[in-house]
Formats: sequence, structure tokens, C-alpha cells
Amino acid sequence: MNIRTALADRRLPRLELRMLLGHVMQCDFAWLVAHDLDTLDDTAAQRFDALVARRVAGEPVAYLIGEREFYGRRFSCAPVALIPRPETELVVEHALARLRDVAAPRILDVGTGTGCIAVTLALERADAQVIALDVSAPALELARSNALALGAANVQCLQSNWFSGLEAEATREASGFDLIVSNPPYIVPGDPHLTQGDLRHEPALALADAVDGLHSYRELARGAVRHLRPGGWLVVEHGFDQGDTVPAVFRGASLGSLTRHADLAGLPRVCCAQRVV
Repeated sequence: MNIRTALADRRLPRLELRMLLGHVMQCDFAWLVAHDLDTLDDTAAQRFDALVARRVAGEPVAYLIGEREFYGRRFSCAPVALIPRPETELVVEHALARLRDVAAPRILDVGTGTGCIAVTLALERADAQVIALDVSAPALELARSNALALGAANVQCLQSNWFSGLEAEATREASGFDLIVSNPPYIVPGDPHLTQGDLRHEPALALADAVDGLHSYRELARGAVRHLRPGGWLVVEHGFDQGDTVPAVFRGASLGSLTRHADLAGLPRVCCAQRVV
């Protein structure tokens, strides 16, 4: 089997085949095109076929190749954490916009997972101090690994159930944070999507809210009121059908200056709220 034949496999979309074969061959797409008549040796052919079979069975490509691009950087991925998604880049964009006039900002990422938000903000704002929280020790280790690999020395990873670890580790300062960001679990427990497609292989803890899809935002609102500096911002991702309910939760917690933002598909995706007092 040569490269051209491998990429003609009808079991998967061509883009996914390119990604899997590029991973096996440790090369980019341009190399595959230039060498499309090269023959795959038996080992490479077997590895490629095994990856294709696993993908056909539903395993996400990011877990199969061990990485996903986010905000122009490659983050290591593993089943211990949610796969970074393009819509989450919107959280980074609005977070950076709210820090534009803030010198040496203190940033808190709640439920960091791979660390994609925390590490990206740390790299985009080298003057920032970033603390990344996660209740999952394996996810936190993945975030540490990504911070190290990408050179984000200004990220501190801390195991914490919501905000509890801040006090336990004496990391909270009286001045608080300028920004809190989060892409929390927001799918309602029992939602059929949890048993379909790629979501079947991602950690349920990072996907499904423990109560009603809004519990995470109540926790974030309470923590924001306590840990944000006056004038500081809370920026979160939420479900496409939570464009009204999440702002209502924040409004009820006396957070103000609420703004809602749609993703590239035109769906409500990000909410920003400010601690005004």
C-alpha cells in the first residue's frame, strides 16, 4: 500500500486520514503529497490501519494522535481532559480584550483541563501571573506538561475543587484577581449527547454538570464575587442554549456589565460579567 492508496480509504474523511497518516509517518501534509507514491512499510501500514479502526469506532482524533491545535499552538491531549475546541478560543479573545489596559494582571482559570486557556493567556500576556485550577490530578499534570512544553513559566497549576484550593494553599491575595476564566461542565446529566460521537470518550467530569447545567455557573459566580478585584472580569464559555440562563445566574449574584457573544456559527457561546463593587 502506498500513501495515495492509504489516503483513499473511504472509512474516514480525507482530512482525518491525513492527520492519522501524518502522525504515523511523523510528517506534514505537504510531505505526504510530495511522496504520495511512496510505499508504506508493514509497520507503518499496520499502525495506520489500527488508528483508522479506532477512529471508526469513535475515538477522537486528538486522543489518537495526542494533540490538538488551539490558538495557533499545539497542546498535548489525553482522555483525562476535554479536547480543546475552536469555540473556546472566543473565551481567550474576550479575556484578552478585558485585560488590555491592565498591567501585570492576575488571572485564574477554573477547571483548566489541558491548560489551553491558562497557557494561552500566559503566553499572550507574559506579564501576567496565571493560576490554573482543576479537581483532577491527571488533568492538572497534563496542564503542567503543556505549560512546560510551550514555555509558559508564569502558570501555576493547583489541585482544587472549585475555589477551595486557593485558601488551602494560601495563594489568595487580598487584592484578588483581575480575571477569572472557565470552560466548565455544562451539559445536563443524562443528555443523550454524552453517549454519542466523540463525547463518549471524553471525561464526564469535564462535560456534565452535577445538577442542572447551571450549577457550575453558580459556583463560578459565588467565587467571582469573592476572588475578583472590584472591576475584575469573569469570562466563561457556556452551552448554545444557555445564552439567557447563564447571564441570569450572574445577574442574580450582583455581577454587572454583562455581555453575550456568539461563536462563528452564530450561537451564544461566551458570557462576560464584571464585579462592580
